[in-house]
Amino acid sequence: MQALTGRVAQRCLGASFLSGQSIRAMSGATDVKLLIGGEFVSSKTDTWQDVVCPATQEVVSRVPETTPAEFQAAVDAAKAAFPAWRATAVPTRARVFLKLQQLIRENMEELAASVTREQGKTLADARGDVFRGLEVVEYAAGIGPDMMGEMLENVSTGIDTYSIRQPLGVTAGICPFNFPAMIPLWMFPMALATGNTMVLKPSEKDPGAAMMLADLAQQAGLPKGVLNVVHGAHGTVNAILDHPDIKAVAFVGSDAGGEHVYARGCGAGKRVQANMGAKNHAVVMPDANFEATVAALTGAAFGAAGQRCMAISAAVFVGRGTLERYAPALEAKARGLRVGAGWEAGVDVGPLITPAARARAERLVASGEAAGARVLVDGRGVQVPAHPRGNWLGPTLLTGVTPDMECYREEIFGPVLVCLEVDSLEAALDLVNANPHGNGTAVFTSHGATARKFQSEVDVGMVGVNIPIPVPLPYFSFTGWRGSFRGDLQMMGKMGAQFFTRTKTVTASWRDHDPNDAIPGLAGVGASTPA
Repeated sequence: MQALTGRVAQRCLGASFLSGQSIRAMSGATDVKLLIGGEFVSSKTDTWQDVVCPATQEVVSRVPETTPAEFQAAVDAAKAAFPAWRATAVPTRARVFLKLQQLIRENMEELAASVTREQGKTLADARGDVFRGLEVVEYAAGIGPDMMGEMLENVSTGIDTYSIRQPLGVTAGICPFNFPAMIPLWMFPMALATGNTMVLKPSEKDPGAAMMLADLAQQAGLPKGVLNVVHGAHGTVNAILDHPDIKAVAFVGSDAGGEHVYARGCGAGKRVQANMGAKNHAVVMPDANFEATVAALTGAAFGAAGQRCMAISAAVFVGRGTLERYAPALEAKARGLRVGAGWEAGVDVGPLITPAARARAERLVASGEAAGARVLVDGRGVQVPAHPRGNWLGPTLLTGVTPDMECYREEIFGPVLVCLEVDSLEAALDLVNANPHGNGTAVFTSHGATARKFQSEVDVGMVGVNIPIPVPLPYFSFTGWRGSFRGDLQMMGKMGAQFFTRTKTVTASWRDHDPNDAIPGLAGVGASTPA
């Protein structure tokens, strides 16, 4: 298959960028660059980390641990660019994102190939990764209404009070590995469209797509220094959290990472939104549409190899015999999915991101088996002859799972569906609400009153009714609750704009005054009383 031209990747990765289908033709690794002040520059660090293709273990590139001087230069560039960018008219800023969405569409296949090569998901899933981010770019291009304030005329005679929303300054984004295109696009377009500048840190495991998107943003007309990109692991994260010029931090990642970012960032006086882990339940009622529910559970549990914070990892079957009726169909669906490299035709499930991630998922499956669960479909040890070194874990289905088992309590983050049984809808609600996470959930039913009771009483931030992964469009915010989120204002939608802005309230009097008049509202109060 013909390789892509790689014009975008040449600028930010320093070498031609081949499509995922041509990965075996690659030789050697490129060094990922930094973006500082509008220029892609090579790091002077002595510390590098390999970016590894999870399907082959081939080294794709090397990512630097940004040096303190390079990090300071990135923050300085963002700080210097802020005054002019803030003063840029809202429609002018919006046109940058109109152009960016066009460029993303034109480079969709190259971006998807990068995601597949570095993260492992199938090309179909990779295109979805890019597209769900593209939707936020489109939303950012129409950010104006979310920037509007409020006004009350004549709060006192001749006096008006109004509020305006203003950008914060330099902001930062810390991205996870599982959506290397979507999450950067959930962060920097909203921050920049509202008038801020940003220092973005992609995941060190798969930075390629974010670098390509940053390059496209420069091509779209983004002024130098408005968006900067740094790399690294814990040291770079802590530099972001500690730097006094960074006013807000957006984070998506693990529970441990999110708790650290929230505590340290807030301790440094920053505004923080930290989207963390999940254990998403699908509650299956006896009256659910059978075929649609089987298909929904299969896609939501095993798609993207289960490496998404909105994956359905626990199915709760309500009523005697419900699981018994579903288990054979779920087993057949799971066994029918093909595991392999994401760029190969017909592949349904790609690899996990690292050998450590696979080992952890396999350990959790084994813990469930040891505790008495039945492994109905066992994806451990699955073989992919063309790529024997890949981080393969096939679709895995466990029944007889109980809430005390580790395989239920932990977020497995792999293509594993654990199945539980309860007697009633009330028991299902108790189970879901007792879990510490509250990211997403779903109920499958054909009864409206059941759906309404569930959506009303479940203590989870995003609810699907006959929808397995209820991620909203950018008009709404991504509203994880409880242990899945730390902060007050969440990503996307109106709250996304509010997170990156602050409210200023102005009270103004422009009426003609008699110099002998008392100050309105203060007549008879202390020194304000006329002599």
